[in-house]
Amino acid sequence: MHTIDLAYVGRGLHEELVAYIADQEDYYADEGVHVALRDGCDWNEERLRRGATIGLGRVLLSRLTGGIRWVALTVNTHRPLFWFLARSGLTDLTDLAGRRLAVHAPHTAPGCFARIVLRGAGLDPDRDVDCIVRPPGDYGMDLRHLSDGTIDAAFVGSTMAPEAVAAEHGWRVPAWVGDHFRIPTVGVAVDPAHVRPEDPAVQAVVRAHRRALRVIHEDPGTTVRYIQAFLGGHTAAEARAHYETFIAPHFTADGQVDVADADAAITAVAGELGVRAAFTATEFYRTATLPARDRLSQ
Repeated sequence: MHTIDLAYVGRGLHEELVAYIADQEDYYADEGVHVALRDGCDWNEERLRRGATIGLGRVLLSRLTGGIRWVALTVNTHRPLFWFLARSGLTDLTDLAGRRLAVHAPHTAPGCFARIVLRGAGLDPDRDVDCIVRPPGDYGMDLRHLSDGTIDAAFVGSTMAPEAVAAEHGWRVPAWVGDHFRIPTVGVAVDPAHVRPEDPAVQAVVRAHRRALRVIHEDPGTTVRYIQAFLGGHTAAEARAHYETFIAPHFTADGQVDVADADAAITAVAGELGVRAAFTATEFYRTATLPARDRLSQ
């Protein structure tokens, strides 16, 4: 059996759902690979690049700014699962002008996406919004700070179902990033300098993840049950609503990239970072090259 380290670099459904399904359904074992799922949230790039990673947003920024020639081999979704969650009365992104927003750092993938969305709403994140940078986590402290008025809004990820949280507290969800900015941000990526894309272990992981993507579309009951494992503070009805709104319509069924969305996203991210995009989507996203078993099954 082949072995490989697979690191997630964020927490929640966005990063972990597909790998979790592949693991729970024994797809890794079926494909002949032992996968060590690793928490790479605090790893530096040198450590991260010695295995495979789920975090396509982070490796895109790494390739743009550091020249590491990452390639992405399968894509889960083009709609990042991040939301702006705000106190009552703040119903639109423009309402965040002059407000205190807890958000990821600008050089991180989620922070970069947040800034792109804010600019799209006509807000300069450095001048028009009081951005309070905090490290990523489960966003529990953000909810406390929203409750006590320390902050007015928070940029949160998929460790919760924001619409259910907003309904419970009388808050609002001014925007879902996926409605404003499309970019492939989760899947499987490797640095060919350390891990060959054609390595049997890598190809086995890709096959297992594509099988998991099919579960999301073909078996809602199983998928919702796994979603509830992540959203432990939510009811089954809330987990299903989250699945029907944000997961089922927007996760790919085959791991393929939308090249037009990806090219536009690379240009936007490079512009936000102030660097030149020296590569195209087809150079970075290699999803069209199917593993051998997938070809044989078609």
